[in-house]
Amino acid sequence: MNTSEQQRFDSLYEKHLTNLTLQGKRPATIDAYSRAVRRIAAYFDCCPDNLTTDDLKRYFADLIASHSWSTVKLDRNGLQFFYRHVLNLEWQWLNIVKPPQLKRLPDILTPAEVAIVISLTHQLRYQVFFLVLYSMGLRLGEGISLQVGDIDSQLMQVHIRNAKGGKDRLVPLPKRTLLALRYYWQTHRHPRYLFPGKDNKSDSLMDKGGIQKALKRVIAECNIHKSISPHNLRHSYATHLLEQGLDLRSVQSLLGHNSLNTTARYTRLTQITRKNTAEAINLLTESLALKWEYDV
Repeated sequence: MNTSEQQRFDSLYEKHLTNLTLQGKRPATIDAYSRAVRRIAAYFDCCPDNLTTDDLKRYFADLIASHSWSTVKLDRNGLQFFYRHVLNLEWQWLNIVKPPQLKRLPDILTPAEVAIVISLTHQLRYQVFFLVLYSMGLRLGEGISLQVGDIDSQLMQVHIRNAKGGKDRLVPLPKRTLLALRYYWQTHRHPRYLFPGKDNKSDSLMDKGGIQKALKRVIAECNIHKSISPHNLRHSYATHLLEQGLDLRSVQSLLGHNSLNTTARYTRLTQITRKNTAEAINLLTESLALKWEYDV
C-alpha cells in the first residue's frame, strides 16, 4: 500500500475495532473479525473498501484452498461486519461462501480410559487439570481461568464465569476433585488462580499448548487410537452422565449449552441409549393388544 492508502486503511480499521467493541463482541470475536480485515488487506496489498465482487470471490476461493472451513467462516463473518458497520454496505453475495454443514461425532474415552489417562499423565498439574476438565465437563479455557474464589466447598459447587456466550453457570464439585485441587494448590499457593503458569506470576495462566501436548503424549503412551483433545474430556463427561441415567436437560445445564439440540447429539454416542431404544421399541410392540397371533 502507498502512504495515503495505508492511512485510509488504518482509519477504517480503527473504526472496525471501535464498532466491534460497541456491538459488545467478545475478545475472541474481536480478534478473529479484525484478523479477517488484516488478512484480506495483506492479500490484495490495498485497503479493502473498493474490492469488487470478483475480487472477493477470488480471495475466498484461495482461502478455502489453504485454510479450514472454520477460518473461512470467521473471515466471512468478519468481513460482513466490516462492510455493514464500517462501509455501510450490504454483502449481497454472502451465501456464495457457504461452509458445508458437517455433523461429525466426536471420539470419547470410556471411564476406564479416562482413569488410565489421568493416572499415567506425567506431571501433577496436568493430572489434576485433566480430572477437573472431565469431572466438571469444562471447556479448556474455563478450566485454565478457574480462580480460588470460584470454589465453594460448603455448597460443593464451582462458579464458571464468563463462559462461552458471556454466560456464567454453577456446576457440582465432586469431592474427589476438591481433594485433588487442594493438594495441588498447596504446591504453588497462587493467591488467585488454581492453574497458574510455571513462573507463578500474579497474572500468568497455565499454557494451552502445554496442556494439549501433555494429553497427546499420554494418549499415545496409553496406545489409545482415538482423536482426543482436552475438549473430548468434556464430551466424555456428557456421554457418561447420560449413560448413568441423567436426563438430557440436566446435562444441557451442566454444559452451558444454549440449545438442547447441541446436547442431544451425545445420545448418539451412548451404547445404553441405543440399547434402551431397541428395548423400548420391543416393549412397546409386545404390549400391543393384537387380536391375532402367528407362529414364526
